[in-house]
Parts: sequence; C-alpha cells; structure tokens
Amino acid sequence: MARVVITGMGIYSCIGQNLDDVLESLREGRSGIGVDPEREEFGFRSSLTGILPKPDLTKVLDRRKRISMSQEAAYAYVATAEALKNAGIDDNFLDSREVGILYGNDSSALAVVEGVDLIREKKNTTLVGSGSVFQSMNSTVTMNLSVIFRLKGINLTIAGACASGSHSIGMGFMMIKNDLQDCIICGGAQEVNKYAVSSFDGLNAFSVRNDSPGEASRPFDADRDGLVPSGGAATVILESYESAIKRGAPILAEVLSYGFSSNGDHISVPNIDGPKRSLLMALDLAGVRKEEIGYINAHATSTPIGDYNEALAIDEVFGDHKPYVGSTKSLTGHEMWMAGASEIVYSVLMMKNSFIAPTINYDKADEASSRLRISNKLVNFKFDHFLSNSFGFGGTNSTLILKNIDTNSY
Repeated sequence: MARVVITGMGIYSCIGQNLDDVLESLREGRSGIGVDPEREEFGFRSSLTGILPKPDLTKVLDRRKRISMSQEAAYAYVATAEALKNAGIDDNFLDSREVGILYGNDSSALAVVEGVDLIREKKNTTLVGSGSVFQSMNSTVTMNLSVIFRLKGINLTIAGACASGSHSIGMGFMMIKNDLQDCIICGGAQEVNKYAVSSFDGLNAFSVRNDSPGEASRPFDADRDGLVPSGGAATVILESYESAIKRGAPILAEVLSYGFSSNGDHISVPNIDGPKRSLLMALDLAGVRKEEIGYINAHATSTPIGDYNEALAIDEVFGDHKPYVGSTKSLTGHEMWMAGASEIVYSVLMMKNSFIAPTINYDKADEASSRLRISNKLVNFKFDHFLSNSFGFGGTNSTLILKNIDTNSY
C-alpha cells in the first residue's frame, strides 16, 4: 500500500490568515476570539466568536466565479491557494493529473437565509440570482474549488459535524493508500456568521463570558462554561510518497493512520467508549507504540461533559504514558466543520518547529483533566508523532496520527 504524505498546507483562521501569522499566534498563545455586536442584537446569549475578515477575491477571481461562492467557499479558496503554492503545485500539474478534492463542510446557512429573505421580500424567485443555489448547498466548497482549480479526480463533500475536516483527511488517506488517487486536496471549512450557530446558542452550548472574550474558551479548565464558535478554512495537500518524491515536492509529514467510530448513543452528549475506540483503532493501524506519541491535539471544545469524557478516554488509552495534551481551541474557539483540518495544520506547524502551544485559560484542573499532562504555557519540545482527535454531533469520531518527516521543514 502507498505511503501518504502532506506536501502542502494553507490556513484562513481567526489567529492568522496564512501559515506565518498562525505560527506566530501559536507561539505567543494569541487568542483570535472577540465580540460580535450583531449577535447580541439578534437575541444571542453569547456574542462571542472568532473574528475573521472577509477575504477580498475581486483581484484573483472573476465575478462569474465569485457569485457562486459561499462565505466558507471563499475561506477555503484562500487556504487552498496557499496550500497548492506551498506544495509546489501549479496549473500544469492540475491540468495533467487527476487531482481530487475531499472537503469537510456541514452547513451553508448564510446563503440559504439571504436567498429566502430576498424571495420573501420580492415575491419573485428569479431575483434570487444564479449563484444562490451553488452558495447554499453543503457541497458549495467542493463544487466551487473543483471548477476554479479544474480538478479531475474525486470530488466529494464530507459532512460529519465537527469531525468533518478530520474525516476528509482520513478518507483522502484511505483513497491514496489504496492507490485510487495520487493527490487529493483535503480540508474543512466553517462559515462565521450568526445564522450558522443560532441553534447552538439556543442549546446553551456557548460560553457567556461576553466581557472577557480572550478568557472565554477554557478547554479542560474546571470553570469552563461552554464553547466559543469560530471558523475559516484549512487545507492540506495529501499525496502518495512516490508521487511527492518523483516531483521533488516538499514533504511536511506522513499520515500514518485514521481511526473512526460511532458512539451509538446520545445525539449531542459524547460518551467515553466511542472516542476510546477511535483512539485505539488509530494506534493499532499506525503500528506505533503509545509511548511514541509525543503530543495529542484534543478535541476539547470547552464544554463541561465533552472535555471531561475525552480526558477520561485519553487517560484510559494511554495509562502511565503521559504525552502532552493540548487544545488549540483555547486560542481559536471551536472552528467546527473546519476544526479537524485546522488542528492538523496547527499540530504540523508545532511539530516542525519543536514546540507546543499553550492551552490558555487552563487555570484549574477538574478530576478528569488532572490525569493529563496539560500546559498553559509554551513548551519547547521536540516530538515526531502526534495524534489529533475530532468528535461531532451524532456521535461521529475521527482520530488521525501523523509522523514527522525530517527532510523538510516549514
């Protein structure tokens, strides 16, 4: 079976709109969370969100392409353009190969609401415009990017709630490993607007620390009171090792395994058994000892039950071995459909630069998190294997294990 490597990465996040800025934010423990006044006016309990500028694509894409793009598709375009450049992939490569795309996305609420509002106001469906249907479908990212980059391989959106981005990388890994594709653009995207997350606010899922946004996302902390929604897009270029070596591509990391499971339980409350089975499957398929895992990027969204159960699952799997455990969501908030992909980017950046970003706001452990090795300060630490967890509503779980490749560094 083929080895699967990452040859390029791109990011559009509330802690930076490119790899260099994100790397700096990770080092400094800089939060990207702020207040959105529109949410308070709209009736939200929580006005907190990741603060993300709208990308200006007027100089890079013509209007015909732009009118079909949703908010999250625009984020994904920026991240993917950076990833392709980072991988040394140009138009000639894309035109001559069957490059695929598997991207995680599980909503396009803004486009739907705006389209319906216009029809209600004008009482005329023709005025909604030709781009509305392509903006409003969950597959908006893959349908737009496949056309813009003229992709000829697999073209599929992965909708797996907050594990969507991770599952897209896992599915891409499996396709390349089984020689079905040589190169796949994988990632996750999440729109950042009030419509996309209003139901979550209604479920009391969000932190209400509106007066202290930078302190609101508190993964594993005993005083956590809910997550902070965020978003953007993250892209990784997956490629077979043979293809990467043949074209002299940079190799940032190797994907060793993809573990997955379903809780088969409550639709929104995570348990311990499902995540534990995902972790064990990933370790078994990776062929590595648990002692080789130096860092775990936890799903840990800052919810009371979710963080507690994940901490217990990690502790049950790793036992006496205590790898560093962290949650970059303390900086970014919960990037939702994007998170499983962005956290691979964050973890690779840390691995290539031998440090672990602080889990800020982790001031007091609870009974479960006290069993883990979590630092609220920057840790200078060399590690060559990491594990990343992503869990979603409906009990969908994904775990990825990656290995450092020493020949290249970002």
